[in-house]
Amino acid sequence: MTDALNARAEILGRIRSALGRDGSLPSAQQAWQAIPREYKLAGQLNPARRMDLFVDRLHDYGVHVTHCRSHAIAAAIAERFRARNKRTILVPREIDQTWLSEAEEDIHFLTDESLSYEQLDHCDGVLTGCVLGIAETGTLGISHGSANGRRALTLIPDYHLCVIDANSVMETVPEAFQALEAYKDRPITLISGPSATADIEMTRIQGVHGPRVLDVLIAG
Repeated sequence: MTDALNARAEILGRIRSALGRDGSLPSAQQAWQAIPREYKLAGQLNPARRMDLFVDRLHDYGVHVTHCRSHAIAAAIAERFRARNKRTILVPREIDQTWLSEAEEDIHFLTDESLSYEQLDHCDGVLTGCVLGIAETGTLGISHGSANGRRALTLIPDYHLCVIDANSVMETVPEAFQALEAYKDRPITLISGPSATADIEMTRIQGVHGPRVLDVLIAG
């Protein structure tokens, strides 16, 4: 009985502490500010080392990474599709059309005009941009809208080629989430490598919840 009373007293004490002395709940802002933040909030690496870390994490996930200058994005995109033997590629409605100029002769770009899930599934892959990358985790942050398209585009096709500006790669997760505040009114998907899962016997299977193959093109 004593243990039960002690547990009850501890629970009630925590409730009183959470409510505050006057019995009123703290505001959401006060609660947010009261959270202890002893983890690293800002990166310390120089741009070259930050990029090396980002690429290393992507390679660890099995992602093929290509570097190119900003003026050569279209040629690099065309080379990737030909290397992967991809011929029918989905693109968001507002994608930068200059990205497609080097591949239009032998690759068919299908603009997503509210295509059905079945139509998305029958394409060879998808081309999108992204708003940022996280070096520490090898993550791509996709805000669904503009050149990133709707969420279904990045989940249903078996292959995804994602273009990222080198200047948008951040070192830490806190830095990335602060930057993503600008896109909080849109759905956001965070991608760390190709989709993969494992069963109880630890058999790894790719392509369960998203693309089985992910290529990243870093421009800049």
